[in-house]
Amino acid sequence: MKPAHFYIAIEGVIGVGKTTLARLLRDRFDAALLLEVFEENPFLARFYQDRERYAFQTQTFFLLSRYQQQHEAIPHALATQNLFSDYTFDKNKIFARLTLSGDELEMYERVQDTLGARIPLPNLVVYLRAEVECLMTRIAARDRSYERTMEREYIAALAQAYDAYFNAYHASPVLKIETTELDIVRQPQDVERIAELIRAKMAETPIQARWL
Repeated sequence: MKPAHFYIAIEGVIGVGKTTLARLLRDRFDAALLLEVFEENPFLARFYQDRERYAFQTQTFFLLSRYQQQHEAIPHALATQNLFSDYTFDKNKIFARLTLSGDELEMYERVQDTLGARIPLPNLVVYLRAEVECLMTRIAARDRSYERTMEREYIAALAQAYDAYFNAYHASPVLKIETTELDIVRQPQDVERIAELIRAKMAETPIQARWL
């Protein structure tokens, strides 16, 4: 009997290296790649300039676009091969709880729960962490125009929100990796070290389809 294919999602704060790591691991695990399409959000640049005013529009656009992408792409990819993604559908709640409140947050989470019930869960979430100063350095190095005004306080608050969320997360197994001292771009051994940690974690439980 042919073994099931696995779905691994890489998560972490802005600038931690999710997309870079997903690209580097793809060939090592003979996997397809699902990357978040964030540049198409027409509210994103305005959100970073005025988060209170544009939070609801920004988060709603992300919620719907992420749903459309994952609902179609994940089952299609897993029908033929393994899959790595650089985000989870659950990340919507992390950002929403940081930027929304009151009726907006309540309505947002109700919609997310309804849509999320149709999205396959990862077999493993690889949660990357890094110190805030390290994150700020990495964000500055990639120099995206809409991130140039991003404050340290926002990244610090986001890092705390991510930690709180994944400390209480039980929907999928979580592998937490501290990356502050790693350099996955210039040090291939760091990528291989992460790959070995993933293989060991995946060996703990059999692969199976995972749904909410």
